[in-house]
Amino acid sequence: MKSYLAAAIQLTSVPDLHKNLAQAEELIELAVRQGAELVGLPENFSYMGEEKDKLAQGDAIAIESEKFLKKMAQRFQVTILGGSFPLPVDNTGKVYNTTLLIDPNGQELSRYYKVHLFDVDVPDGNTYRESSTVVAGTQLPPVHFSEKLGNLGLSICYDVRFPELYRHLADKGADVIFIPAAFTAFTGKDHWQVLLQARAIENTAYVIAPAQTGNNYARRLTHGHAVIIDPWGVILADAGEKPGIAIAEIKPTRLEQVRRQMPSLQHRVF
Repeated sequence: MKSYLAAAIQLTSVPDLHKNLAQAEELIELAVRQGAELVGLPENFSYMGEEKDKLAQGDAIAIESEKFLKKMAQRFQVTILGGSFPLPVDNTGKVYNTTLLIDPNGQELSRYYKVHLFDVDVPDGNTYRESSTVVAGTQLPPVHFSEKLGNLGLSICYDVRFPELYRHLADKGADVIFIPAAFTAFTGKDHWQVLLQARAIENTAYVIAPAQTGNNYARRLTHGHAVIIDPWGVILADAGEKPGIAIAEIKPTRLEQVRRQMPSLQHRVF
């Protein structure tokens, strides 16, 4: 592993696939121009809209999203995490909430189907039933082992509230953990940052958290603040509340320093 720049992209994705992909391409290019070698997109980067509309366009969204990720990775010669997009599941009428990790040759390195589905009545009056259209994954997320970028662990949004999933990634050797999200504005203001910092600190790993922001459609408001956090819990970059990027350096020397100073993973009893 070497030192390199990583970018967490922040979007306001809407119910328009091609508009979203154009916005994502613009920000990927901006990140690459600033030197990023690892780029993460948020959850639902290619489409955010009513569930019935998402399902109706499911095949097109899935095909175009995967094609886009491979094209961008090849064009800019970077590794890209496609935060998530819907992938239709045969004979169910539903989709997997799917994240893909793509290498600079446009080859798939790893994929993960979100296991924790957001079925929550938020105190702001909004109700979310992700399970009404999404099939939960049945496998714990993978860690991709990269000599150049470090060991990259995957997860998606609501997973962040389940620390056992991240301990699994730590046990598998994760150095960098992706948490792409479309966090609600209401819960985000209180929980987003502290949860991300906790996952970084307790697993002594970098966290790259791309995010959705603003008014995506109807009453769907997302929190923003895409961030990159170091293994000590220090916020290295924050994209704020508008579409943009958070970019920061991932340093193996910092990982080694923190893990030496706070060897908590070695002291586990359970």
